[in-house]
Amino acid sequence: MASKTETSLHIDTLKQGRINLRIIGTKPLYFNAMSAKTKRTLLLGGGRKTAAEKRELKHDPEQEFRDSIYRLPYGRTLLGFPAPGVKGAMATAALETPGVTKTSVQRLIFLPQDKISVWGKPMLKCDVVRSADMARTPDIRTRAYLPRWCAEVQIAFVTPTLSLHSVVSLLANAGVVCGIGDFRQEKGKGSFGTFAVAGEDLGDWQGVWDEITAEDRAIQEAAMAIPEFADQETADLMAMLGEERARRSA
Repeated sequence: MASKTETSLHIDTLKQGRINLRIIGTKPLYFNAMSAKTKRTLLLGGGRKTAAEKRELKHDPEQEFRDSIYRLPYGRTLLGFPAPGVKGAMATAALETPGVTKTSVQRLIFLPQDKISVWGKPMLKCDVVRSADMARTPDIRTRAYLPRWCAEVQIAFVTPTLSLHSVVSLLANAGVVCGIGDFRQEKGKGSFGTFAVAGEDLGDWQGVWDEITAEDRAIQEAAMAIPEFADQETADLMAMLGEERARRSA
């Protein structure tokens, strides 16, 4: 009678690696945070407007501009960007990256920060957009717009399933095919929010990095208090708004 042989199952413990990377915008960045007014409506519901509210102007661009950013309570920058947005871009980039799947990226990559620090001077920009209703009604939307920007991101990942090279490659691919922020490359119609990736040694990017990081918290706070207009179209719209405000207050 043959004897049974016992086999033992050897399971290696997964470990976690970490890497700090720098990303440098190759196209401008639109911020698109949900405003406090919208959150209030979602929480409490929209009530009927009073007669005074009906007479108010439809938009307050300066307040919408300030509401569109993500703020950091302290640190080198005022502006932050939600880390899940970066992870989401990496997961989407996996769809275009052979050898890795979107679900594996979602499970094996972690971003310890809630928000990553973003350098760059925000400017007020108004754009014509289409509403989400059936008629696709046109409207004017105001957002914070960074003509140039850069950020630091810390990424934790499971080893040996993922390597340093694979993480850097995924983030670089995300910068090319996805981007971050509103009107980004991933959505197809816009091409904003794209970026390049560099490590601690910035190489050819050093000069650009030094210039943009000079636009730090103090510069950003001043820009939010007294906004500059991103383009002539925005300046013209704000001039018309100023005339209408003066007419109504007369």
